[in-house]
This record gives sequence, C-alpha cells and structure tokens, in this order.
Amino acid sequence: MRRIVARSAVALAALGVWATATAAAAGPSAPPAAFPSIEQRTPTVDGFVIEHLPGGIGAPSDFEYEWEDVIFHSRVWETGPDPQGAFKVDLTVKTLRGAKLTDLEALKAFLVEYEERDPATWQPTPLKVGPYNALTIDNEVFYFIEPGLAAEVSIDRDRFPEEELIATAVGFHPEP
Repeated sequence: MRRIVARSAVALAALGVWATATAAAAGPSAPPAAFPSIEQRTPTVDGFVIEHLPGGIGAPSDFEYEWEDVIFHSRVWETGPDPQGAFKVDLTVKTLRGAKLTDLEALKAFLVEYEERDPATWQPTPLKVGPYNALTIDNEVFYFIEPGLAAEVSIDRDRFPEEELIATAVGFHPEP
C-alpha cells in the first residue's frame, strides 16, 4: 500500500511540475483555454462593422482579391470537415470597391459579369437594407453604399432562413 501511495504522490508531483513548466513556457501571451466566440473575433471587414451573425456558423477566414478593377474584401465562415473531409460555406460578407460601381444598376451589371449570370433570366428583387438600395436573389443580397463602394452578403439557405440573410446584411455596414 505504501508503494502505491508513494508512486501516486510522485506521479502527481511530476504532473504538477510539467503543468507549471508548460504554462511558464507558454508565457502570458498564450491563447486562453477556450477560443473567443465568433462575435468576439474581429468585428470589422474593410471598414464595415459586423453586428449580426446567425448562430451555428463555422470558423471565419478573410480574403482579398481583385477582378476587373474591383477590389473585394471578404470574410467567409465555414463548417467542416464532414466525414469526406469537405467544408461547407455558411456565410460570406464582402465589400466591393471600384470606380465602375457608380449606382445599383452598375453594381448589378458588374455582378452579372462577375458571377457569369444570364442577364435575361437573372432578375433579383429590389429591397432596402437599412438606408441602402439593394437587390436580392436566392441566397444573396447586394447593396450600393456610395459611388465606388458596395457590399454583398450570401448565406447557406439550406441551413439558414431568408430572415438571417437580411438581418446579417442590415448589420453589415460602414463603421459610423
């Protein structure tokens, strides 16, 4: 019995030394045990605040790219991997900046080209997103902010209702 107690005490002491050494090596800048919630991570993209996110979205990644003299800044939330190793996009918010974005119709014309849509059949519905004129179709809403600046939000409509798409778009706007 004495051997078991002695070995247990040695094992516990060794574990305590190891945990203390590991914590000391990590230093004060080590990440907390639990990661911050999605809402606590950088709540802006390219000068736009993100005030609403649907519950249950995955991890975010940021991207910057350019097409036809329009610069995109986006944040994409994905869940996965699934059993086959694939990830699924839950939500995307984007800013679009470029001189050719002069009004909502110019934005629509740009998106027809960018998304390779048939202008005869791609007929989004007008709506307001906060104070901005917008268009929506299927899983996306895009809106004109001012000359040279627009925004777009898309969502996985298999998982989230249209109300979440609109609420996210209303909450994605230029910082005050």
